[in-house]
Amino acid sequence: MVSYEYVLGGVLASLLASVYIMIIYSARKVAGAKKSIRMPQNDEEKGTDVVIVGAGVAGAALAYTLAKEGRRVHVIERDLNEPDRIVGELLQPGGFLKLIELGLEDCVNESIDAQKVFGYAIYKDGRDTILSYSLENCDPDIAAGRSFHNGRFIQRMRGKAKTLPNVKLEQGTVTTLIEEKGTIKGVIYKNKAGEELRTYAPLTIVCDGCFSNLRKNLSASKVESPSCIVGFILENCDLPHANHGHVILGDPSPIVFYPISNTEIRCLVDIPGTKIPSVANGEMAKYLKTVVAPQIPPQLYNSFIAAIDKGNIRSMPNKSMAANPIPTPGALLLGDSFNMRHPLTGGGMTVALSDIVLLRDLLRPLHDLNDAPAFCEYLESFYTLRKPMSSTINTLADALYKVLSASPDPARQEMREACFGYWCLGGIRICGYGPVSLLSGLNPRPSHMLLHFFAIAIYGVWRLMLPLPSPQRTWLAVRLILYASGIIFPIIIGEGVRQTFFPATVPAYYRAPPV
Repeated sequence: MVSYEYVLGGVLASLLASVYIMIIYSARKVAGAKKSIRMPQNDEEKGTDVVIVGAGVAGAALAYTLAKEGRRVHVIERDLNEPDRIVGELLQPGGFLKLIELGLEDCVNESIDAQKVFGYAIYKDGRDTILSYSLENCDPDIAAGRSFHNGRFIQRMRGKAKTLPNVKLEQGTVTTLIEEKGTIKGVIYKNKAGEELRTYAPLTIVCDGCFSNLRKNLSASKVESPSCIVGFILENCDLPHANHGHVILGDPSPIVFYPISNTEIRCLVDIPGTKIPSVANGEMAKYLKTVVAPQIPPQLYNSFIAAIDKGNIRSMPNKSMAANPIPTPGALLLGDSFNMRHPLTGGGMTVALSDIVLLRDLLRPLHDLNDAPAFCEYLESFYTLRKPMSSTINTLADALYKVLSASPDPARQEMREACFGYWCLGGIRICGYGPVSLLSGLNPRPSHMLLHFFAIAIYGVWRLMLPLPSPQRTWLAVRLILYASGIIFPIIIGEGVRQTFFPATVPAYYRAPPV
């Protein structure tokens, strides 16, 4: 009997020991599983601070900038071959100064045959005037604009970003943002081989351009397409005014020429609306020869016709979109995916580069980006601090396009003539800055922009009142003021009156970095 109890006791002790071992083993396994959920699941996730979607002008410049600050950056670009575009070829002086701040000025030098641009020549009805950039306080060689092949510029910036060890530049198509409980954790993308992969980071910045497929998740803005642009290249000819952009106030809308290399001149023809003559069946060539060619300077006529006959005519819709972000923890929009304006003034790259400088400075005091809600709240200041530059260039671009387009309306005709006359006179100078300083990005002051715009309208009224006012001309002057107000105020409202003119009254203006 005693031996039986010993045996039974030994069996029970063995069972209890086995249960205890199993409990300990299970507890360790659960703890390990919990730990694996918290920790990154692959090397990419461990080693990435910022995911950038797109490596165009904004994405490539941003990747280089953040990597120089010590951030580990993963850039995913749909196509790493050299882009071939008809826009994004003219960088205003203000944009070039931002490029210098970012350390990327050598991307627009002789290596890509970039050309210096010192201002604009404006043509109307056989008359012309020169608008030189306001460079009183700057070295003209430094603060001139630059024009170039867009693809060469982008490839130079991509190449410079790739030289940094903490940049991973990968070809792939981002399909989805990874969202968990309202926070963006990274992206799902297909690589060059077609494999579906995931990459994670505390911050995802979407820079996938004007045709962004991710914008809808991060912005409430409405995209407008006021017109289309047709582009081609004139070869082996000289512009009437060397190293200047040329704007012809044509009918129905402006025509632009500027150099993009030592032997090539880009021509951009704006066509109102979204339906344009077909290139394939020859309607576009006929339109350019019969409607546009008679309006251009005679020095360019033969090369213009030869370029049309060569047949490399491209087109794309112009897009305009005010910045109306949906603040989302873990994500941010930048570049044309965030904010667009009519390309007439060539201000898009200047706005994007200015945004990158600002974002770099805001991120600089932050060592940890993982507190997504606090970080998102802090970055609300970005949307207010960017307004001086962005709203000045955006408003000017969209307003000038409407003013400079032809119309049978007498009030609009008078406003257009007043604008040309105001430029011929040099315009008024506000705090030492003339009107072209706004266009160049050297004077990002919305109040100056508004003063110059209404100075043009008042100049138009003054022209109508001389030598003696009549009831008909007085009524036309009233309509001119109403027309000018109808152009400028809706654009300003879209930009945000308070953020544009009174940013210091916005609480986010003073937002401090999270501790």
